[in-house]
Amino acid sequence: MRIHIFLCLMFWVKSGYFNLSSKSKPVSKKSVENKRPCLEFSNLNIKDSLRDLFVPKVKTILMMYTRNNLNCAQPLFEHNNSLNINFNTQKKTVWIIHGYRPMGATPSWLPKFLRILLNEEDMNVIIVDWNYGATTFIYNRAVKNTKKVAESLSRSILNILKHGASLDNFHFIGMSLGAHISGFVGKIFHGQLGRITGLDPAGPKFSGKPPNRRLDYSDAQFVDVIHSDINGLGIQEPLGHIDFYPNGGKQQPGCPKSIFSGIEYIKCNHQRAVHLFIASLETNCNFVSFPCDSYKDYKSSLCVDCGSFMKDSCPRLGYQAKSWKGALKERRKGWPLRTLAFLDTSGKNPYCTYYFVISIIALDETMNGGSISFKLLNQLGVFEKPKIYKKSKPFDKLQEVNILAQFLNDITNISSIVMAYFPSSNLQCPYCQYRIQSLMLKSLTYPERPPLCRYNFVLKERQEIFLQPDTCTTENN
Repeated sequence: MRIHIFLCLMFWVKSGYFNLSSKSKPVSKKSVENKRPCLEFSNLNIKDSLRDLFVPKVKTILMMYTRNNLNCAQPLFEHNNSLNINFNTQKKTVWIIHGYRPMGATPSWLPKFLRILLNEEDMNVIIVDWNYGATTFIYNRAVKNTKKVAESLSRSILNILKHGASLDNFHFIGMSLGAHISGFVGKIFHGQLGRITGLDPAGPKFSGKPPNRRLDYSDAQFVDVIHSDINGLGIQEPLGHIDFYPNGGKQQPGCPKSIFSGIEYIKCNHQRAVHLFIASLETNCNFVSFPCDSYKDYKSSLCVDCGSFMKDSCPRLGYQAKSWKGALKERRKGWPLRTLAFLDTSGKNPYCTYYFVISIIALDETMNGGSISFKLLNQLGVFEKPKIYKKSKPFDKLQEVNILAQFLNDITNISSIVMAYFPSSNLQCPYCQYRIQSLMLKSLTYPERPPLCRYNFVLKERQEIFLQPDTCTTENN
């Protein structure tokens, strides 16, 4: 069910004010020497939303940050239209664009986003403040303003290019309406931007529209999209070279399920895309994702083999997605135009989970239709129980069966694999035995870790067996 405009009006009520150029923090030496006042994000409120009903206004402010002025935003251009001295045309430039702001408050996630980007890489970061244009009670007006903002940005980009910058080094990160603004900028430059990341691109007024009226994969050399609220404020259809659907793109774990939870019910799922992207930079967690036709197929363990996608590795949601740019653009003949990727996360920051795949080859065809359960025992003697995707997997003529398992904790030292077999029939056979030719356990979250194996062992019905894994032999690895 689509969340309509009146719910959007509640979206950032009481979200708080965060000064991106906090005066309580020491500014850089260069800023002090230049005696340059710090730019501040437009701090608007409900009065500005009311004023917009009668006097519409669109204004774009470009707040530039580098490691030289981390705590003090500076204008991108000087009064004579020359480029700010701190802007390095040879480095990457990340443009962050917010979305609809019906109440005008500064997006609460911006300060953290800025900090982790500059901590990750020495780059230029430009926060696009289009609060005048996004702060309105009329959502349709904000939608129309997205193209005006894109046209304004294109003029600034042309000026930057005159100073020697390259479109290849531009990475636009747009949240909600900001994702479509990024797309419109990309269209103006005929898809030559280096990368666009769409963080839950807005759905209302964009769903079902043709590519020229929304973000599209043709808008940049590489477009990755995170969908976290496809049944609400986000958009369902794939838009990029790769589209990630955490938890199916719908209800995010940890988010309220009832409208009686207030504003969090409206914004939590939508904003989760932002927080997942931040977590991909802030933690060591690899948000491995599985290219698949559907979330249903992913949950059935039908898409655990990423070897055909990129050798020994699955694509990763977030900042790291750029590493799969080449693999996505050099797809084999017959692959679909879009790549959909699915994963599940936990409900608390940093939202990490850890994936393993257990591959089994059975010698006994009578196991067909039964199910396997397993858990891992670490060296501390603690059992780690996984969420198993599609427990029931058919065994047929020594065909390899892959079972995807998700753990809430990472397991580095595995002393035992505890396994049990449950037949599909309710008839018990306490003396029945089932020969297993091989078992291999491999971390998908950290594919560089060597897999563990066990060969030629016997399972009995409904009885747990403790298997001490060994290093896999070359011919079986």
